[in-house]
Amino acid sequence: MRNGDILPVELMARREDWSEGISLYLRQITVGIGDSVAAPVTMVKREPGELVAPMLRLEIQAAQQLMDELWQCGLRPTEGTGSAGSLKATENHLADMKRIAFTLLDRNILGDREVTE
Repeated sequence: MRNGDILPVELMARREDWSEGISLYLRQITVGIGDSVAAPVTMVKREPGELVAPMLRLEIQAAQQLMDELWQCGLRPTEGTGSAGSLKATENHLADMKRIAFTLLDRNILGDREVTE
C-alpha cells in the first residue's frame, strides 16, 4: 500500500446499553493520512417530487459487514428471508412428504412391508 491509498469502508454496529437502540459507526482509512469517520445524519426538508440521493452507498462487501454486525447485535430477518425462509421452506417440504407417505401407507400401495417410525 502506498500513501494516499483509500482502504474499504469499515462498519460497526453496537447495541446500546441503556436503550433499545443500535449505534452505527463508519470509518475509512487513507494510508499515511489517517482515518475519517461518518458524522451524524442531518435531515433536510424535501419538496414534493424532488429526487432524493441515497443517504449512503455501500459496496457489497461493506453491506455484508453491516448485516453481520447487526446479526451480532441480535437482529434477525423478520420473515421469509435468509435462513429463516429456508428453514420454513424445508419444514413445509417435510410436511408434504410426510402427508404423501402416510397417504400411500393408508392405501397399502407400498405393499405389506412393515413400516416403523
